[in-house]
Amino acid sequence: MQTKQDDTPIFNALQEYISKRVVRFDVPGHKGGRGNTELTRFLGKNCLLADINSMKPLDNLLNPKSVIRESEKLVAEAFGAENAFFIVNGTTAAVQAMIMYACKAGDEIILPRNVHKSVINALVLCGAKPVYVEPGINKTFGIPLGMPIERLEKTIHEHPNAKAILVNNPTYYGVCSDLRKITELAHRNKMLVLVDEAHGTHFYFGDNLPDAAMRVGADLSAVSMHKTGGSLTQSSFLLTSRGIKDMRIDANYLRQILSLTQTTSASYLLLTSLELARKNMTLNGRDIFKRTYELAEMARRKITKIGGYHVFEKKTFSNDKDVFDFDPIKLSIYTREIGLAGREVYDILRDEFNIQIEFGDVCNILAILVAEDNESDSCAMHDVNKLILALSEIKAKYKITPSNVPKCEYIHPDVVMTPQEAFYKRKTNKKLENSVGEVCGEFLVCYPPGIPILSPGEIITNEILEYIGYAKEKKFELTGFADTNIENVNVVDI
Repeated sequence: MQTKQDDTPIFNALQEYISKRVVRFDVPGHKGGRGNTELTRFLGKNCLLADINSMKPLDNLLNPKSVIRESEKLVAEAFGAENAFFIVNGTTAAVQAMIMYACKAGDEIILPRNVHKSVINALVLCGAKPVYVEPGINKTFGIPLGMPIERLEKTIHEHPNAKAILVNNPTYYGVCSDLRKITELAHRNKMLVLVDEAHGTHFYFGDNLPDAAMRVGADLSAVSMHKTGGSLTQSSFLLTSRGIKDMRIDANYLRQILSLTQTTSASYLLLTSLELARKNMTLNGRDIFKRTYELAEMARRKITKIGGYHVFEKKTFSNDKDVFDFDPIKLSIYTREIGLAGREVYDILRDEFNIQIEFGDVCNILAILVAEDNESDSCAMHDVNKLILALSEIKAKYKITPSNVPKCEYIHPDVVMTPQEAFYKRKTNKKLENSVGEVCGEFLVCYPPGIPILSPGEIITNEILEYIGYAKEKKFELTGFADTNIENVNVVDI
């Protein structure tokens, strides 16, 4: 029987449960809001009433048999997947489940180094060995590009026993690899394709957008529904494709993998938000992202007219062979021509104009656009125009001669041991300036976007220290070191 995408089994069951006014002797302790009136006033009574624990009428996320299972089938249908899993631990949990499904200790996995920290964390947990394929680099804008097919073919030839290939699609900046060709290449070599699709939710629901993982036959995909799909922060989906012969994903085993790290206290606020977001995207997504595209195009034209900024679009990368496609609703802007680091523009927008964008790095800023419902479109247009005006004022007020900056966001790593081995080895704490040539025993991550500057098992170089120094000077958000002042680093005792 064909399911209907306007169905909401979890939401319906939740509403029915609330209507019964059940006497609560279970957790959570706020008892539907009565236990914390200040919280109830802030979040609203409905929110607290809906914040409940798993029980028979509402199913159980770790072993769904009724309303959650029904909703999973609707998600799979909406995304063109064979199976779908609700994720309430953030897309981090989905990414880690993909890797832990595909790889065991000692197995090799092929991936670009410009991955999110959740990927490296997964390698620490499962003991797999990373085999890095260097992405292309656009030296003008200082960003990593897609996964080069020729380099990938060479890597597969050199590592024929690798279990999987992981792809960022799209990258934080909107760059897409040739996902279809990568999938075909991987499958010919009996390797699974895992896609970190955190920033590509809208690919499934808009027209004239880059390829989505499930449409090209990739095996597993982690989708951040909360980023551009409209669900609450921390809520995502893990998708599996129908796969190919002898390589089909075992959904039951994958659910067991998820249970290793996924909470046993799933938030029904997050589950319901995922369900309602799926419904909205399926029924209205094409219209939403058509208007989002138009909004992004308008913003690109007006920001370009200001001068001093370069707004990324597909033709920006026409000479970059490692860019197969580009996400047109991403508003990625190069700022170095006005002499300011992206992080500086990011801070000025927030502190002086009350505008919060997604991130600023060494050379660029990123604003996330998603059109609102029809009644709010004028608000979305007003907000974009406010951003454009602010960028114009920043250029007029702050423009200086560009200074020397680190060449790019991508760190070329020299990996001498697995992340797991380095993370758990005995370590010595050293001053950063005295650590060149040592093996890093911890992470250093600039967040956002969350791509590690250093990972366990990598050699510390002068180039990396230069980058760290610049990031500290510009007040980037650096996390991961035990020393929160980022003055000392734990290095592996060899």
